[in-house]
Amino acid sequence: MSHPQHPTKILIVDDHPLVREGLTMRLSRHPDLQVCGEAAAEEEALAFIEQNVPDLVLVDISLKGGNGIELVKKIRVRHPQVKTLVISGFDESLYAERVLRAGALGYLNKQESNEKLLEAIHTVLAGQRFVSEAIAQRLLGQALGDADPTKSPIDRLSDRELQIFRMIGEGLATSVIAERLFISTHTIDTHRENIKHKLGIGHGGELTRVAVQWVLENG
Repeated sequence: MSHPQHPTKILIVDDHPLVREGLTMRLSRHPDLQVCGEAAAEEEALAFIEQNVPDLVLVDISLKGGNGIELVKKIRVRHPQVKTLVISGFDESLYAERVLRAGALGYLNKQESNEKLLEAIHTVLAGQRFVSEAIAQRLLGQALGDADPTKSPIDRLSDRELQIFRMIGEGLATSVIAERLFISTHTIDTHRENIKHKLGIGHGGELTRVAVQWVLENG
């Protein structure tokens, strides 16, 4: 397969420098792919995209001062021509569908091989969706109206509720969560109530316990 005259420009958005460096090294071996920039936070990534307009953005879900899913949504609205592929270590059964709904064209687990990474990138660049076979079968089953026994109560949470649920499980206080998400503590309290209702949890102490246990089990 011949390489295009101009390499595909890729922005890597991840809050871990070693991960960004590792991805850059893996992609540098391929002349048709060029890492044109790196970012650790949502606003940093948006500013770079505004100035440089890469062809593809590789996005982690957990970012400094932001969230990868929210970043994907903003890229879709502000720069619809820029394609996004989420690369994360989080459970794909919970996040793959969310990132697709947000506007990403694919989800890849960080533990996958270099061959899988290249397959995902080229699939997304072709305008097609990339997910694991398990997720593809699950999405097909849902489209056909099949019941999904793998669905957990956590799937009922909105993207924002899931983000706050994870932060509660990481031991962050309401005031800290509010500060990091740039929203009021009252809004956080409202989200906490909605989370408790959706998960059938009676009080705040139980919510914290369930959230901590979930983070320990899911990373």
